[in-house]
Amino acid sequence: MNMPVRGFADLMPLLPELVVVLGAFALLMIDLFVAERRRILSHGFAIAVVIAATALIVLGVGDHGTVLGGMFVRDVAADVLKVGIGVVTVLAMIYTWPYLRERGLYKGEVAVLMLFATAGMMLLVSAGSLVMVYLGLEMLALCSYALVAIDRDSPLASEAAIKYFVLGALASGLLLYGLSLIYGAAGSLDLGQIAATAYGNPSSTLLITGVVFVVAGIAFKFGAAPFHMWLPDVYQGAPTPITLFIGSAPKLAAFGMTYRLLEVAAGPLDDHWRLALGWLAVMSLAIGNLSALVQTNLKRLLAYSTVSHVGFLFLGIAGGGAQGFAAAMFYAISYSLMSAAAFGAIVVLSNRGFEADRIDDYKGLNARSPWMAGLVLCVMASLAGLPPFLGFWAKLAVLKAALQGGMLWLAIVGIVFAVIGAFYYLRVIKAMYFDEPDGQAPPLREDRPLNVVFGVNALALLALGLAWNPIMAWCQRAFAG
Repeated sequence: MNMPVRGFADLMPLLPELVVVLGAFALLMIDLFVAERRRILSHGFAIAVVIAATALIVLGVGDHGTVLGGMFVRDVAADVLKVGIGVVTVLAMIYTWPYLRERGLYKGEVAVLMLFATAGMMLLVSAGSLVMVYLGLEMLALCSYALVAIDRDSPLASEAAIKYFVLGALASGLLLYGLSLIYGAAGSLDLGQIAATAYGNPSSTLLITGVVFVVAGIAFKFGAAPFHMWLPDVYQGAPTPITLFIGSAPKLAAFGMTYRLLEVAAGPLDDHWRLALGWLAVMSLAIGNLSALVQTNLKRLLAYSTVSHVGFLFLGIAGGGAQGFAAAMFYAISYSLMSAAAFGAIVVLSNRGFEADRIDDYKGLNARSPWMAGLVLCVMASLAGLPPFLGFWAKLAVLKAALQGGMLWLAIVGIVFAVIGAFYYLRVIKAMYFDEPDGQAPPLREDRPLNVVFGVNALALLALGLAWNPIMAWCQRAFAG
């Protein structure tokens, strides 16, 4: 493959990724010379790197275009997703420091792994080739496995990491096999060339089979049913801020991968993959919501709710077309912010020896701290899809996309399970406002910076719910061309 690079100007579209990767390598060196008591400086450096890369994208530094022989594509869709990834990653890093530090779990490798995972996500959403898809995906996956196992003395975390690694390897194998079949049918790794082949021979059995395996790999990376078996154990076993990270930002990366592989490369075969995603949406909505109804552990409840939210996201993609992908992107961004806030609530309310990860731990929270109970209320109401919170508009957008895509039956299923799903979020609200605590409740965390960050995160769900049009317009612009 011919990949001429005549100078730094040719790499300008790659500038944000270069900042993150160089920052990660710099952090590896800096961490060697930082004393344990000053480790917050290296962690702050990692946060600054992600903020700098995100600011470059927002300010439009570096042109849109393709580099590395078409393997890397920077366009509006990639920019929108990268900004979302950057914002959620910064939130995850802020939540990570106090939680791991007070439990003696913080290691310098945590920030490095998060930076490399972020670089993988950014490459994934800008992939113009099957090689870049797999490179970005494995960078993200390998860092995620290590982050889940960061608490080496916890049997629960070790078990979660092993399950995540084994099932993740299986999913990567499925995806890689599908990509190899697509390459065999198209004779090219370039997504544009694959699309041209699909236009010329849309009934190719080899190509369709490859797309089937790709859809299975995508479903696993999202955590869609019936490929969701890793989610509950990983979400419960991993330290809460790590769960926050792997449960939010990678959903944006998975959406970017879905768009590149299914719409850009396999767009002519949309009659096949749209129907497959529609049925995956039904299974995810049913299994996710019904399983969440019986959970008592909040992290497992949020894991099953993730499965149901992936079902809603698939509603938009199954609707197809620019409007469907814009709605699904809006949902992915909204869910990432909601997921960060939900796990952020657990981090803020936990203390050393008290994880605040059971629904019963929230009993009587309003009596202890009406302000904190109000913030958690905003998070749960948004996840439930109650107006005027951001989650309501996200659900409305994907339901509308399904209707416009001619899938009335799918929209009806979505509406039914949206009502069912609201119940388990209301259980948390009921516990906060109407139940008495069991025994002596632990004191609330006295960490003003962390409380401020959580407050901004939670109130943003209300503020963006009242002013959601700019985000939706940005998502629509990403697919307007």
